[in-house]
Amino acid sequence: MQSIFFTAMVDPSLSTLTESQTPHRSARSLFKRAIDIVGSLVGLLLLAILFIPLALAIKLDSPGPIFYAQERYGLLGQTFRIYKFRSMVQNADALKSQVKNEASGLIFKNQDDPRVTRIGRFLRRSSLDEFPQFWNVLLGEMSLVGTRPPTADEVSRYDSHHWQRLNVKPGMTGEWQVNGRSMVKDFEDIVKLDLHYQEQWHPLYDLTLIVRTVYVIVAKVGAF
Repeated sequence: MQSIFFTAMVDPSLSTLTESQTPHRSARSLFKRAIDIVGSLVGLLLLAILFIPLALAIKLDSPGPIFYAQERYGLLGQTFRIYKFRSMVQNADALKSQVKNEASGLIFKNQDDPRVTRIGRFLRRSSLDEFPQFWNVLLGEMSLVGTRPPTADEVSRYDSHHWQRLNVKPGMTGEWQVNGRSMVKDFEDIVKLDLHYQEQWHPLYDLTLIVRTVYVIVAKVGAF
């Protein structure tokens, strides 16, 4: 994994920021890691069961690969490749500039994004597109619960107070997932939710958020 310390060679201002960061206590919790391992193994078992029908649906719906991989930034700015089932057209990144951003700040959201495929909308509403990330969790690059992992474009525009959100591992779910999901459209609100997680965290807090996440997905709260 590439660290943001390497990036600091290009932008020296990043070095001061990352050197002052320390991992949140959740990143050192053996109990949290145990939950991640058990949860990721269960998730990967479900993924194995669902893989063939989902893969066929994705391939039949639009040309392109089954998976989408992208570099993201995790704990203390370490980079890793995140994996998802592809929910957009093959050249979605190239078309991004043609889609209106309905969010504020360093995030991109569009409720009726024309790049999303038909099966992609189902995958997103059900959160099935996220299932390949159980592999990232098993590897220790992510956690079941944490912060939303930012892209390189987002990180390049961070202010100093944004870096604290990377003191925890990125998560498949988190405060943003149970407090509006796609309805949260201001990046500063996401940062506040991320920092709230760090303030409230205790060994059982992740279990609470996992249960709440299941409810949000089943009830389709804030999904599009």
